[in-house]
Amino acid sequence: MKTVIFDLDGTLADTSGDLIAAANACFRAMGAGDILDPAADAGTALRGGRAMLRLGMERLNRAGEEATIDRYYPVLLEAYRAAIDVHTVLYPGAMEAVEVLKRKGYGVGICTNKPEALAELLLQRLAVRDAFASMIGADTLAVRKPDPEPLFEAARRAGGDPRRCVLIGDSDTDRNTARAAGVPSVLVTFGPAGGDMAALDPEALLHRYDDLPQIVDRLLA
Repeated sequence: MKTVIFDLDGTLADTSGDLIAAANACFRAMGAGDILDPAADAGTALRGGRAMLRLGMERLNRAGEEATIDRYYPVLLEAYRAAIDVHTVLYPGAMEAVEVLKRKGYGVGICTNKPEALAELLLQRLAVRDAFASMIGADTLAVRKPDPEPLFEAARRAGGDPRRCVLIGDSDTDRNTARAAGVPSVLVTFGPAGGDMAALDPEALLHRYDDLPQIVDRLLA
């Protein structure tokens, strides 16, 4: 079976608002107030909790305090877990495209660098977990993206041939994962990550989810 594997944050859903809120909870605990901006810093949010903490520490003129980042990272995760779906929204047409792909006979799964438990919780809160045959998180295996094995495993668990899949993502991490796996990638142009997705040289760009089934048909023909 051919499979379509999706990244989660910034690809299926805009999770940046809740991630920024969790990081700002840490900075408030430090007595510094809300250091990160939900709009301007959305791209950093999608690079993970430690990236957000590092950015905030730089703005506090405390760059390099890795021990502080290590101490507050679990605080960030707990704050995020407690309010994981306050601001998060699925991108328009995303789940409709998933259903079209399934009707066409593709297996669909998720491969994310979000911790598995948090990814599972978010998908359940968004009421879409059952739409995906597999879900591989950052800590499901011993390695994470851009290592290709999580992508391969997501394809396998979705019932597919790992060499006959396509990865839908929003970052250089996703592009590099697909390249390492020897499979095509499709990068969305509407995510908070911003930047020039075309410069990453994916096999296709996705401007709206309505176009995804046709793109996948072409790439996996």
